[in-house]
Amino acid sequence: MARKLAKSTLARLKRKLESEQTRLAAIIEEHEREREQSKIAEGSADRSADPDNVDGGAIEVEMEIDQAMVQNARELLARVNHALDRMEKGLYGICEVTGKSIPVARLEALPYATTTVDAANRV
Repeated sequence: MARKLAKSTLARLKRKLESEQTRLAAIIEEHEREREQSKIAEGSADRSADPDNVDGGAIEVEMEIDQAMVQNARELLARVNHALDRMEKGLYGICEVTGKSIPVARLEALPYATTTVDAANRV
């Protein structure tokens, strides 16, 4: 049977989730702003990345790394939002797979965790 988390623990983890939500949203917003500025700058000059050109290849690799970072931020933000939603519904700290309590140590390390380690390893 899942146990309820103490109110102080819930409040602390909620602050962590909200802080992470703000940080990730800022990363995504900054990327979107830079992308828009880049499009405007490219509008006046054709700067398409040419993989055969050393500079073009470096630009292409940098763009791929940046895109991967933003995709990761979006995925983490979705997990954070899901955890906050579960918190609002009174389900936070309960494994989505087993229905057992998620150890506080796991929630401290990964506040957006919605499964126990064992359940996560099964999926």
